[in-house]
Amino acid sequence: MFQFNGYVLDVARGCLRTEDCEIELRPKSFEVLRCLVENAGRLVTKDELFRAVWPGVVVSDEALTQCISEVREAINDREQSTIKTMPRRGYRFAAPVSKPGSDDEHQRPAPATLDDATTSRLAEKPSIAVLPFVNLNNDLQLNYLSDGITGDIITELSRFSDLAVIARSSAFQYKSKSVDVRQVGRELGVRYVLEGSVRHDEKRIRITAQLVDAITGAHRWAERYDCELKDAFDVQDEVVRTIVTILQVRVVEAEAERTLSKPPATWEAYDYYLRGFEAWAMGFAQRPIASLYEARRCLERTIEIDPGYARAYVVLGRTYTYAYVEPRDDAYLDPTALERAEGLAMTAVRLDANLPQAHTFLGAVLSFKRRHEEAIAECEQAFLLNPNFSDHGVGLCLIFAGQPTRAIEVMRASMRLEPFRNAVRLAYTGHAHFMLGSYAEAVTPLRDSAWQMPDLRITQLWLAAAYAKLDRLDEAHAAADEVRRIEPNFTIERWKRTAVYKRPEDAERLFDGIRKAGLPDS
Repeated sequence: MFQFNGYVLDVARGCLRTEDCEIELRPKSFEVLRCLVENAGRLVTKDELFRAVWPGVVVSDEALTQCISEVREAINDREQSTIKTMPRRGYRFAAPVSKPGSDDEHQRPAPATLDDATTSRLAEKPSIAVLPFVNLNNDLQLNYLSDGITGDIITELSRFSDLAVIARSSAFQYKSKSVDVRQVGRELGVRYVLEGSVRHDEKRIRITAQLVDAITGAHRWAERYDCELKDAFDVQDEVVRTIVTILQVRVVEAEAERTLSKPPATWEAYDYYLRGFEAWAMGFAQRPIASLYEARRCLERTIEIDPGYARAYVVLGRTYTYAYVEPRDDAYLDPTALERAEGLAMTAVRLDANLPQAHTFLGAVLSFKRRHEEAIAECEQAFLLNPNFSDHGVGLCLIFAGQPTRAIEVMRASMRLEPFRNAVRLAYTGHAHFMLGSYAEAVTPLRDSAWQMPDLRITQLWLAAAYAKLDRLDEAHAAADEVRRIEPNFTIERWKRTAVYKRPEDAERLFDGIRKAGLPDS
């Protein structure tokens, strides 16, 4: 049985009814409704309906149109808000659907074999991990495409506050590994796992996806999407909508339309965006300046093709803030780099005011301009748009604003969706402890962060100060040597321009530790 909009579709008895009465439907019309309801949330093509309702028989479009008309009359859908026509393609059942008495509506407790501690982390809402989609092309250089599609699905699912989505960095720990989804469920503390693959040639793309219950290992849904490259974004929306429906996320059509971001206009723009994002991530983690320049080239090309794509402005802007605060090239401490970043951030917010990444990036820029209240307001707006959103930059904004305790809370909440912690969150957590005077508690996350990203100068600097405050001077001097390795001409006076702490006592606490570690004032 399926419930929707006050109706019950009883497949076993072959009837449609309300609480008060049974509604007559011709058998073929009933089967059309059944097919649409069973596939609620995704496009059901005309060919699928013909195969399901009239198997082995050739019928005209008029036969299907008549059945759709009868179904709409039966469920009082004269406005066509429940069964949506997708011109020349098929139909989509847009109302939320549930199964009375099933696990989908009343989820049973996990069996004893699932680690209770792991389960408790995400127990308050349906949880899912999206594993890296497999690149079925022989060309490894096309990994960026399957990785990008995976990342976009994670991002779009994360917009729904009723769904806990494991972050990209944790999900990608399983890339290129053969895994048992039940083991993944135990390790990440999720109920559902999405797997998939991508194959494409010059003209077409095929995306396969399957949703698996990570507790039982049972397959809950699978689909294959074939389309021309220019239609790839429509396919992406269908994948996300279908997953959300199956997981019983109670989102009405208007909310779904508001929260699903609009993809760029053409495949070429999206392709450049994926390449740019990959280059930016490499430049940040491994520090080759050429990657930063390649990221800018690709992202600027994205914007040329599709000037309305807000995400491209966000990532492009991040390349400028990073170059401003880290000694990479002539942009280091150059105010024009920060101005460029602010302009890109403002444009991203203007283009898509519902994009959380745009608000947190703007908050980061405002923070470096010492506009702390405005920075925090932008971060708050991001979380209002999506309480499930995770951005480590919020932690640094809070530390600069004199709120280290809250920064730790935010980083802990972020790590809840990051079972495999990343280096930047660890660094910000450690620095927040430093600002609270908890130097011993600061050392461990800072040291772990420095081990993971040894070329990120700010982490080495914070670690040197923490060791110095604990009078562990040999270790402080070793961390200070790492700072000199990255920036041979480092001076506190020069670096102060990016030490934008709201409270003077916070800045002085840090400067005192840096001096004690052996780094010069000027």
